Amino acid sequence: MQGVDPAWLPDGAFRPIGTRRTLVRGSGPLVDTVHGEVAEACARFGGSVARDGSPGPYDLVLELTGAEGGEAFTFERGDGRTTVTASGGPGLLYGLFHVVRLGDTAFQGSYGREEHRPAMALRMLDHWDNVAVHPVMGQVERGYAGGSLFWRDGRARGEFERVRAYGRLLAACGINAVAVNNVNVHAAEARLLTDRIGEVADLAGVLRPYGIRVHLSVTFAAPMLLGGLPTADPLDEAVRAWWAGATARVHEAIPDFGGYVVKADSEGQPGPFAYGRSHADGANMLAAALEPYGGTVHWRAFVYDHRQDWRDRTTDRARAAYDHFVPLDGQFAPNAVLQVKHGPMDFQVREPVSPLIGAMPRTRLAVEMQATQEYTGQQRHVCWLGPMWSEVLRFRPEEGSSVGELARGGLVAVSNVGDDPFWTGHPLAQANLYTFGRLAWQPVADPGRILDEWIRLSFGPGDPRLHTGLRAVLDGSWRTYEKYTAPLGVGWMVQPGHHYGPSVDGYEYSPWGTYHFADRDGVGVDRSVATGTGYAGQYAKPWAERYESPDTCPDELLLFFHHMAYGHMLRSGKTVIQHIYDTHFEGVAEVEEAQRVWASLAGLVEPGRHARVTELFEEQLRSAREWRDQVNSYFFRKSGVPDAHGRRIY
Repeated sequence: MQGVDPAWLPDGAFRPIGTRRTLVRGSGPLVDTVHGEVAEACARFGGSVARDGSPGPYDLVLELTGAEGGEAFTFERGDGRTTVTASGGPGLLYGLFHVVRLGDTAFQGSYGREEHRPAMALRMLDHWDNVAVHPVMGQVERGYAGGSLFWRDGRARGEFERVRAYGRLLAACGINAVAVNNVNVHAAEARLLTDRIGEVADLAGVLRPYGIRVHLSVTFAAPMLLGGLPTADPLDEAVRAWWAGATARVHEAIPDFGGYVVKADSEGQPGPFAYGRSHADGANMLAAALEPYGGTVHWRAFVYDHRQDWRDRTTDRARAAYDHFVPLDGQFAPNAVLQVKHGPMDFQVREPVSPLIGAMPRTRLAVEMQATQEYTGQQRHVCWLGPMWSEVLRFRPEEGSSVGELARGGLVAVSNVGDDPFWTGHPLAQANLYTFGRLAWQPVADPGRILDEWIRLSFGPGDPRLHTGLRAVLDGSWRTYEKYTAPLGVGWMVQPGHHYGPSVDGYEYSPWGTYHFADRDGVGVDRSVATGTGYAGQYAKPWAERYESPDTCPDELLLFFHHMAYGHMLRSGKTVIQHIYDTHFEGVAEVEEAQRVWASLAGLVEPGRHARVTELFEEQLRSAREWRDQVNSYFFRKSGVPDAHGRRIY
């Protein structure tokens, strides 16, 4: 599309298919999509494509063997032919993109029959897009890639070619669901459920050919705001009837509608607590309305006291989700999914895995991540999150299943996409979106292999210096960001409100429950059972015991779980204070090196893309230095302990 970066689907990625002879067998909307993709590639590169029973020979056969909507596919190669089969249209589409990822190797040698199927049935992006521009949060809440793809100034944009291109990119990395509006549902967004459902149906129609179902964020108070009822009590029969009727009309407009996303009793949003009802009562009311149509309600577990007294050391925001929801295990309807943030706080650069995951075996859980970089550089900093997400998905809350296996309700990420020509603001932030999709398909996948895949697709096979350089810039960038920001898992230390840049005490005396408790002797939050908030005890026994003591707690989470003296010796052989100094100097040095590597790639990267990243590296380096100097100066002034290496601290 003119003026828009092709991301991981440049024309060249289709050359191996487009130069060969392909047969597409089967019928249906997604088979038509597959045929269209192949036909376009062949028109560009000189190959040929046929439908159904045309005589061969063929280099590639893409065959639908059934009429169901399954997502699995098989791949094999023998006797000079590559064959993809699937029992459903989505599976055939994913099989095509598998061949695209393999490139020329898909047509070389022999492959035994391989079966590919997603580990999770739902792989979803939540867009925090506002229909009308919010006076504080703008068009996209926590968005760093321009405006919304879907909405502008209170109206649907209607730019369906761009939405179609987006759906194509998502299908190519395995994503199959999108929520098109903000979980903080304001007045204009609320009406998408009723008189503006046609605008949502238009989006659903554009995304459907790529196997993507649309979901809608709704306000719990909709019966009052839109229906004129005096209550939104989930046990009130009139309320339940209103939701049933509204949902029936949604289904009429969008037959494959995915369901609702709900943020309730959270940060000022209305919910069932106002009526003395539980979150299970609220979720089950919506689940009942959706059940006749195969829909799902995603009920977010982000519930905590955002008016906390900072003087109160007993209240702990980290405990809140577990305390609220574990007593409700087994009470949620089968089509109600509890959507749980992967950490107990709010997408910090380092958090432990939420103890809620694994503590509700009788409830379908979805794990929520954040591709938009609210606390990880806001797409002005290079910060590839694949290694962090992989650590989360591989974590085993207790003996047995991993997080990736426990997320029976799917994997969800807050989208990092906007109307920016590079989709994600920072061109290299595209790697986060791609990696999320691929990990949602296969949580045990090696994130480094996924990164290599993204580089090869996005930049082409080309000069090996390019691949090596991009790998060097991205691979360690999450840990680099961690080094120059908040240390040892303590989190936050950001500017209040917009959350960009350092302010060590920015939230220290606020009502948001985001404290580090630094004093002249030490820093960190005591979350032990013995002397602190007891949060460590929410984990299953092996982890509860490990987190309880500073002697066994992993260093990278030490200040999340314990208030430690500056002179405490870490396993690295450094004290806490020296670790803070060293990592902040190291982090800046690593940004300087990444910037140098990127500069060396000029001439190997498309000029516009190279220029955008070059400009952003200037800002990243400025910000990293500011983080280093503010954090180091703050803790030097608190502790009075000088840097062992005599470097300049202000």
